[in-house]
Amino acid sequence: DVVETQEHYKSRWRSIWIMYLTMFLSSVGFSIVIMSVWPYLQKIDPTADASFLGWIIASYSIGQMVASPLFGLWSNYRPRREPLVISTAISVAANCLYAYVHVPHSHNKYYMLTARALVGFGAGNVAVVRSYIAGATSLTERTSAMANTSACQAVGFILGPVFQTCFTLVGEEGITWKLIRLQLNMYTAPVLFGALLGVINIILIFAILREHRVDDLGRQCKSINFEGEESGVLDQDAEGNVDHVAVVAINFLFFVILFVFAVFETIATPLTMDMYSWTRKEAVFYNGIILSVVGIESVIVFMVVKTLSKKTGERAILHGGLLIVLVGFFILLPWGKKLPNIQWQEIKNNSIPRTTSTEMLMPFWSLQAMQLPSNHTVEPVGCPVTQSWCLNTPMIYLAQYISSDILIGLGYPVCNVMSYTLYSKILGPKPQGVYMGWLTASGSGARILGPVFVSQIYTHLGPRWAFSLICGVVVVSLLLLEIVYKRLIAFSVRYGRMQE
Repeated sequence: DVVETQEHYKSRWRSIWIMYLTMFLSSVGFSIVIMSVWPYLQKIDPTADASFLGWIIASYSIGQMVASPLFGLWSNYRPRREPLVISTAISVAANCLYAYVHVPHSHNKYYMLTARALVGFGAGNVAVVRSYIAGATSLTERTSAMANTSACQAVGFILGPVFQTCFTLVGEEGITWKLIRLQLNMYTAPVLFGALLGVINIILIFAILREHRVDDLGRQCKSINFEGEESGVLDQDAEGNVDHVAVVAINFLFFVILFVFAVFETIATPLTMDMYSWTRKEAVFYNGIILSVVGIESVIVFMVVKTLSKKTGERAILHGGLLIVLVGFFILLPWGKKLPNIQWQEIKNNSIPRTTSTEMLMPFWSLQAMQLPSNHTVEPVGCPVTQSWCLNTPMIYLAQYISSDILIGLGYPVCNVMSYTLYSKILGPKPQGVYMGWLTASGSGARILGPVFVSQIYTHLGPRWAFSLICGVVVVSLLLLEIVYKRLIAFSVRYGRMQE
């Protein structure tokens, strides 16, 4: 056995910290503009409608879904620095394109769509990040490292809108640099800041990142990704086949976890507007506060789960997380007798239409800019009569909604971390790039399909059907977990090289 030197240990963890930073910046790239996409789109291209906004928001996940397996495959055979640098450079270029989408005289909305899709394509590097961390940590380090990775991702999603808010101080007009036709305003400053962070990330990848690989016991191993000579033993424990039944099962479970969370995010605004007669402004403000608290709760859970998993094991915690999510959605089912306030008012010149099913495809924060025009003074509130279920479905009380938010905010991060951790342990010493790519792609697909599903079911059939179906999907996931429970073990344990 080759004992790991102190220098190797420090270098390995410095590289892992660069991976944490890359994950953080990837999520910031998504969330830093999400609040301003709609007003910027209206400004650069008046022909764009809410339907097209839905496509722009979805394009990020589509780009990531396509890119993840490709970057994962690349990282299996070449130094991971290559796909990381190229993917980050694509994100930097895409952010610069976003800052210039006002320049063309026509089809500006399609340039914005392309820019966001390319940012998502660059974000496909999360598969490389996860596979690197899986290969550079021992089994005892894995859960903690995966939890830290997910925490960095969550913090990025939380801080992105905060950065965006700070840049609103620049103003809508801002400063124009005529020589290079650059407008530095509240819409372009965030993406240019994101591009700067990307350049810094590339420099750090070149300066600090080194290829490291250890086996499940933490012994230094040779890596096919390493260029040049490397000390270490050839990993003999790589012999054996991956349990593909367990791999497929985790992919399905991860899809369900991301699917139900996407539903939860998407439904927040229309549900609260229908049930509590909130205006758009109130719905965005209150849900913004609620989901910010949920985000902070998630980060705390990521930290706690590292310690808890050492006592109970990852499978038991995943099981518990899914049960918590199930209870969270079960609570959302309408149980009382009181009906929501009905929006009877007809749409006249002094009012505007309610939220459409297309708008439900958008995260709640993207609706923030949809304020009433200055010449309109009345916004109809309540459950619209056009949704026939409003006339006979009991309302969901605010206490139900808050309780559900707390439970889902607890269960989701638990399931997220345990899925990645179990997945990496099942794959063991095998190259994980492509496998992590498929896992990331399944999550991206879930984020695309979740809003589409809930917008259709909720609009036409109401919350009782929507949340009942979600509960059914989670129950199926729990049954699947029971069936494959004994197979969700580490590669080394499966082949008797380590004790569980």
